[in-house]
Amino acid sequence: MKQNYNFVILSLGKFSCYNSVMETNTFDKLNFITAGMPLRTGKGSYPEAFDVLKEMKLDGMELEFVHGVRMKDDHRIFVKNMSKDFVITAHGPFYINLNSQEPEKIDASVQRIIDTAAVASQAGAFSITYHAAFYMGKDKETVYNQVKAQTKRITDVLEKEKINVWIRPETTGKATQWGDIDEIIRLSKEFEKVLPCVDFSHLHARSAGDFNTYDEFSLILEKMGKEIGQYALDNFHGHLAGIEYTSKGERQHLNLEESDMNYKDLMKALKAFGVKGALVCESPNIEDDCKLMKDFYNSL
Repeated sequence: MKQNYNFVILSLGKFSCYNSVMETNTFDKLNFITAGMPLRTGKGSYPEAFDVLKEMKLDGMELEFVHGVRMKDDHRIFVKNMSKDFVITAHGPFYINLNSQEPEKIDASVQRIIDTAAVASQAGAFSITYHAAFYMGKDKETVYNQVKAQTKRITDVLEKEKINVWIRPETTGKATQWGDIDEIIRLSKEFEKVLPCVDFSHLHARSAGDFNTYDEFSLILEKMGKEIGQYALDNFHGHLAGIEYTSKGERQHLNLEESDMNYKDLMKALKAFGVKGALVCESPNIEDDCKLMKDFYNSL
């Protein structure tokens, strides 16, 4: 398959200051961050967005590259500077399928993940996430090996170019999508740069109602700690929102209190396990549910 990583090379030529995020970034708490700019930002830009976060006492932001990896140079520099006081993550494009039947689409998917890592690193992010693949009618082991092979391509480029962010395939919300918790933990054990992004709402929807009790949340965290290592809980990246689902899985995101998502027991489990890192709120009301989660967590 043709490999074309010109974007990364060009980016590195212009932005040469790549810190080793995985070596230097440590967390002393669980941070609650919004999926994109808070809604209160309106038509404003990053300065207004961070003003809202500061006013609401929220901890950071996930950069949403879901429709393409685009970020102006001055915005990268500004967010990088803000990352001294706020936690930054990034979400890669939706148009990713490392198991596509078309080789050129696999190459494009690999490139999009690399692009996300490059730009996110320039903007001070410690971690990126993405939906890795669809099963496309193939058996789980075949798809796992395909995702593993493409992940190696990605991590090889990131290592060569010294782009140091955590690469995290996200647990997915439908049974047609690769990415249950066991698959992602297994992949994380094979690569130094890879860890899970645990979307608790997706796990709940994917199972059509399971993964929604204190014990079930605890089993996920215990499995990560035992199988990957304590550092998986000390450098955590997860998602949470209210969610609507059917027997086939995720349908749409909802506000937490308009859904059956048991966020209170999740907060209790995260605190009991001493999880540190970032929990991203993806509810439609973004910052309000983020504040709701943080306030309840701090009340425990």
